[in-house]
Amino acid sequence: MLTVEKIGGTSMSALKDVIDNIIYYGRTGDRLYNRVFIVSAFSGVTNLLLENKKTKAPGAYHQFATGNDYHQALEAVRLHLKQLNAHYGPLGLNIAHADEVTDGIINRVLTYLDSANTMLASGYLNEGILLAVREILASVGESHSAFVLTNILQNKALNVALADLSGLGDGRSLTIDERIREEFATIDLKTCLCIATGYVKGTEGIMREFDRGYSEVTFSRIAQLLRPEEAIIHKEYHLSTADPALVGIENVQPVGYTNYDIADQLADVGMEAIHPKAAKPLEIALINLRIKNTFEPEHPGTLITKNYVSAHKRVEVITGSDQQLLIDIYDPLMVGAVGSDLDIMQVFARYSISYTFKATSANSISIVIWESDLNQKLLKDLKAKYEHVTVEPVAMVCLLGSNMDQPGLLAKATAALAQAEINILSVGIALRKVNFQFVITRQHFKAAIVALNKAVGQ
Repeated sequence: MLTVEKIGGTSMSALKDVIDNIIYYGRTGDRLYNRVFIVSAFSGVTNLLLENKKTKAPGAYHQFATGNDYHQALEAVRLHLKQLNAHYGPLGLNIAHADEVTDGIINRVLTYLDSANTMLASGYLNEGILLAVREILASVGESHSAFVLTNILQNKALNVALADLSGLGDGRSLTIDERIREEFATIDLKTCLCIATGYVKGTEGIMREFDRGYSEVTFSRIAQLLRPEEAIIHKEYHLSTADPALVGIENVQPVGYTNYDIADQLADVGMEAIHPKAAKPLEIALINLRIKNTFEPEHPGTLITKNYVSAHKRVEVITGSDQQLLIDIYDPLMVGAVGSDLDIMQVFARYSISYTFKATSANSISIVIWESDLNQKLLKDLKAKYEHVTVEPVAMVCLLGSNMDQPGLLAKATAALAQAEINILSVGIALRKVNFQFVITRQHFKAAIVALNKAVGQ
């Protein structure tokens, strides 16, 4: 059957495992083909090119944007990519050829950035140039990793097609979908295995719209076009009932089955099974998504479908985040005032800030946002309009499931938190009851996850 599969950056760095556990596992002959693999850059490479995703430590883009020595930063990237080439030589990579390809990529990027730097110096252009530079730099990691994997597999006598969607050196104005269609129009998937770059060059700018989630969007767009039997994401871990780093690996298990609604709920609190903007096209097209662990190839993983509902009432996932803020807005004039909620939301919309939780009373509204989204101008506007505005660092823990509407679940969960001496600041449950949200003090985040996992987890 035709499958479209994505391999994440951490998995890509364990390239021998990718080859043994994903490419070859249980397959020989023609069964190796009729598969498309969308690859991320090797772990850490995009951090060097743009910025560290977690710590925000600057990469080559920051050096360019601030007028510093981006040549030196890109030479460091060149050296790192060649070290990776040497590292993967024992797997069958032609190191000399890989180094030549690496030089070609970096040299072309330097040419583009030098031209962009000249345009910036003119004083006529700014933001558009910087956005274009982020696009150019983002393409480097996937162009390199896709070539490396393709070359290794070709040297193993597999029929492998490289779908380089990065568009480096192609000046045509193609949309993302046009470039994907054109590339795959000439590939006979039934007789080959295809490796595609996670970055796609398009007139709309995939980085501008999706930022670091772009490789999953590429994966989704390719699946939309090809309509595979199944779409698969290979990660370095299972989609589990709770975070094993918090509750212990012995106290979790793979989710097994869930639906796209629960995947959206996960993304809303930062535990992405898949980027929500990548999930929606798959859901609409009725393409099932499987999340697999690269290092446990025998395990079927978790299957995400549109209409799955658990046959038994259960909590499927216990998750949350300790990187959130609660903004409480109080004003005695709110009571009975039509549109007070709307007025507040318009302030948030003005600063492009969305929320993950909201609770209201007669004269106050409590809103939880990501701490990284806090904007002091937003607070200034709110304080100018309402009598009392407070900000408090918080955590949020969630019970997620496709069939959780059972008497006593809320009581059992709140009792578990109380027994762990954890005070609940606020609770949110929508009518469909697929997500029970508990806002708590930040220092109790891990203890809350552990307590809920013991009380209501699988």
